[in-house]
Amino acid sequence: MTLARSNNSLTHKAGRRLRKSGFIGALVTLPLLLQGCVTTNPATGQSDFTPFMSPDKETAIGKEQHPLILKQHGGVVDNPQVAGYVAVTGGRLAAVSEMPKTPFTFTVLNSPIVNAFALPGGYIYVTRGILGLFNSESEMASVLGHEIGHVTGRHSAKRYNQQILTGLGATLLGAVLKSNELSDMVGYGSQLYLKSYSRGNEYEADKLGVRYSTRAGFDPYAAADMLRSLDAQSQLEDAIANRTGQQRPPEFFSTHPNTKDRVTRAHAAARETGLPENSRDRGRDRFLDAINGMTYGDDPAQGVITGRTFSHGPARFSFTVPENYRLLNSSDAVYAQGTGPAEGGVVIFAGDRLKGRNMIEFTSQTWKGLVKDAPLEGLQDFTLNGMEAITGWHTMQVAKVNSQVRIVTVRHSADQAYFFLMVTPLTKLDQQREALQRMTYSFKKLSPTEARDVRGRIIRVVTVKRGDTAQSLARKMAFSDHQLDRFLVLNGLNSPQSLRAGQRVKLVVYGQ
Repeated sequence: MTLARSNNSLTHKAGRRLRKSGFIGALVTLPLLLQGCVTTNPATGQSDFTPFMSPDKETAIGKEQHPLILKQHGGVVDNPQVAGYVAVTGGRLAAVSEMPKTPFTFTVLNSPIVNAFALPGGYIYVTRGILGLFNSESEMASVLGHEIGHVTGRHSAKRYNQQILTGLGATLLGAVLKSNELSDMVGYGSQLYLKSYSRGNEYEADKLGVRYSTRAGFDPYAAADMLRSLDAQSQLEDAIANRTGQQRPPEFFSTHPNTKDRVTRAHAAARETGLPENSRDRGRDRFLDAINGMTYGDDPAQGVITGRTFSHGPARFSFTVPENYRLLNSSDAVYAQGTGPAEGGVVIFAGDRLKGRNMIEFTSQTWKGLVKDAPLEGLQDFTLNGMEAITGWHTMQVAKVNSQVRIVTVRHSADQAYFFLMVTPLTKLDQQREALQRMTYSFKKLSPTEARDVRGRIIRVVTVKRGDTAQSLARKMAFSDHQLDRFLVLNGLNSPQSLRAGQRVKLVVYGQ
């Protein structure tokens, strides 16, 4: 018996040594196999370790994802003048990059969100929202150059490879250490790091953007001014959303570096070019001419937000969300997020064709498509402003918070129905119940005249006259709140005293 136990023990130890030896051998062999995957990046001069994504694969990914990006972000802006202007400017920058033969594609997305990004393979995107924030051709070039820098720097490829390697490492640690806490911690850190470009990637893209702007004849100092405008816009959005004073994540855990730090670095990169400040024309007039009349904010074809009211002229309906809810429009749905007393509450509004379904079938199928494995309780039909409607609910955990999830569906026409999906924490339900019910009953059909009155906003470029002030011009802005702040941020002005007669500025006014 003892001998048998000893043999088993020896066999177990030998097997463990063999497995350990094989494991170490794999660790030793892997770097040798991957050494051939190291190349020198012509844009950065650094060694790129990207064994899991070749340049051909980058191109294939960009081509595959491009249609999805268009679908998710409102499609291409219907303004050939603006789209062509961006494409020509981007082409000038790409031509002086380290990848001049790469067929870059520049797209203006029909989205009010202030954003710009790049896909592997040379697909560059800017939104209407960020175009409206620019105040010169050079500022636009700085952002386009930055996104080109993400492509030439192969940041997407590096992120992809880092994700694969980190995922393998996290799996290995979890298997070896048998520690759920440690595995969770490793996974959290990895996801946070990979959620967006690293701080190093962002700094590098800023520097490459300055390089390409300088080579293409633009003013490299515009990059720092653009970053200041982005910071001012972010602070304004916080103020509008009543988020001012809320703690933000520390810079170390941020997916993008601190904007003020990037401003300093961008200005230093511009100085390193050797060009004196204000030595190049920024192309302000050319840029303002190109965007004059461009849609600002929501596209009326996708519905318009005015305060707490969402109106859709072509579809002929409107509704108003409760106080302390902030509306956000997208091409697929309308969202309302609770703030302050309504914190944690979310409303999703969307619609679909009935396609022969009755309202019970529509409600059931919509619920199953949105809420996983949860029965619909308290089903009740009622009449909402003359329209057939159904409601039901279920209590469940949403993001680890006990909440009521309620659906309300409404037949708007013979073959069109809409729904509200309301998620409300149980601790806020009694307080918000009546307000959410009023929102439901605010849903109404618009008459043809009311539908025609749903107007979007546009950018109108005007010349400052003698006697004009920032305050007097701001009063012409098509907003009911923060008019002066919006005017200053829109025009990249530091103070109301920055105006002078003859200067051209942007206003946001209602379109005709």
